Amino acid sequence: MDRRRPGGDDLDVVVVGAGPNGLAAAVTLARAGLRVRVYERDSRAGGGAATRELTLPGFQHDVCSAVHPLAFESRFFRDFGLRDRVEFVTPDVSFAQPLDGGRAGIAYRDLDRAADALGADGRAYARLLRPLVERATRVADFTGSSLLRIPPDPLTAVLFGLRSLEQGTPAWNARFRDDVAPAMLTGVAAHTILAQPSIAGAGAGLALTTYAHAQGWPIPIGGSQAIADAMVDDLRRHGGELVLDHEVESLSDLPDAWATLLDVTPRALLRLAADVVPPGYRRALQRFRYGDGVAKVDFALSEPVPWTNPELHRAGTLHVGGTRAEMADAENQVHRGRLPEHPYVLVSQPTLFDPGRAPAGQHTLWAYTHVPAGSTADRQDAVIRQIERFAPGFRDTIVAISSRSAHEVQQHNPNYPGGDIAAGAPNLWQLFRRPVLSPDPWRTPIPGVYLASASAAPGPGVTGMPGWLAALSALRHEFGIRELPDLSP
Repeated sequence: MDRRRPGGDDLDVVVVGAGPNGLAAAVTLARAGLRVRVYERDSRAGGGAATRELTLPGFQHDVCSAVHPLAFESRFFRDFGLRDRVEFVTPDVSFAQPLDGGRAGIAYRDLDRAADALGADGRAYARLLRPLVERATRVADFTGSSLLRIPPDPLTAVLFGLRSLEQGTPAWNARFRDDVAPAMLTGVAAHTILAQPSIAGAGAGLALTTYAHAQGWPIPIGGSQAIADAMVDDLRRHGGELVLDHEVESLSDLPDAWATLLDVTPRALLRLAADVVPPGYRRALQRFRYGDGVAKVDFALSEPVPWTNPELHRAGTLHVGGTRAEMADAENQVHRGRLPEHPYVLVSQPTLFDPGRAPAGQHTLWAYTHVPAGSTADRQDAVIRQIERFAPGFRDTIVAISSRSAHEVQQHNPNYPGGDIAAGAPNLWQLFRRPVLSPDPWRTPIPGVYLASASAAPGPGVTGMPGWLAALSALRHEFGIRELPDLSP
């Protein structure tokens, strides 16, 4: 590429942040033949896809994301060939919902089998989901970009929108007679840390449930770090650089480059860019709202969780919170700034499927619960009590605990303000305005600067999509490249 570069460091692109989105941007730009350097404040790449020894030596815990519903459906990961680069195990039961009395909702990957297990509500559950499951990749493509565009498949958009309206309003129980199927749906919708019911929460929940009955919710062997490591390996093979233990305090500290992509929140962008942010854009970013947070609890266990219902051991993910009404009450208390006595708890025991993450015969358990933004409360006791409700004797299996409040989650990763792992409330308005109302929300008015984090469209989740889309925007506007780079292995 014969061009005069703006500085003497011979760089085309600088990326700040080596989380999944920053790495997706870097890989895409390096594959386009550009010289790319990534700066990361931590000692290892990964961000929301990191795996560390948090409790005891030999116990590998995922720091944030553990199970990856979009690993096979995200457009970036499909093009990148992630499933050919990383070994995954996909449980036959994508998720499960324990209920009192040993009952449980079991989301078998096979939709018909899941529906059969639901008895009277089985046909209603299947009718709700089958049209989406049959279009799972189109659902992922529709929800995986800015919503300010004509849907590539209008029929999928309509089917998805109508179902989100139904499940996101007080009419959410209209098609059901029992309490199991509704609890299953709310257990997934509650991933969003939004009030229940809500249209945005229902939409995200339906998308995730669709993937649960399509290709399943895969778990990477060795932990989520394997996903980040695969992207770092590809970046380096194509000439990119990764600089670790390097915190960027200002854009002025960075070497000259034609484009700068930031895997940071709008709040951090305003700090990094200081006085070069135009006033109108500054006001728009200041209006961006962050959501409630998570308190994270990781356990080292002497044996598997003693669930009352043994079928729960087949599930990669469990939503522990009881009925739809109980979970909605807990989430709505959080939304009002309270700590619920009986919280919703998201749980995964990856060593049931990947035993190498713990010493022989022992296990890791990953859990988080929702709390008001910035909470300093340690929620390990509340989490243990809620798991014990459905697994009596769980407390006796605990060997060690690592617990982080929402405040400590933010300290560990500044991209989670107040413990908000979505990097911005994923409510309906902010799904359109993420972080600003624009058909190209990744491009900022600062020359050459792009936002490539989960605070930009399409939003949260380990998908690589915000970074990939930001990179495509930078290729068009800064380098005149419109052809998609080949990302295949």
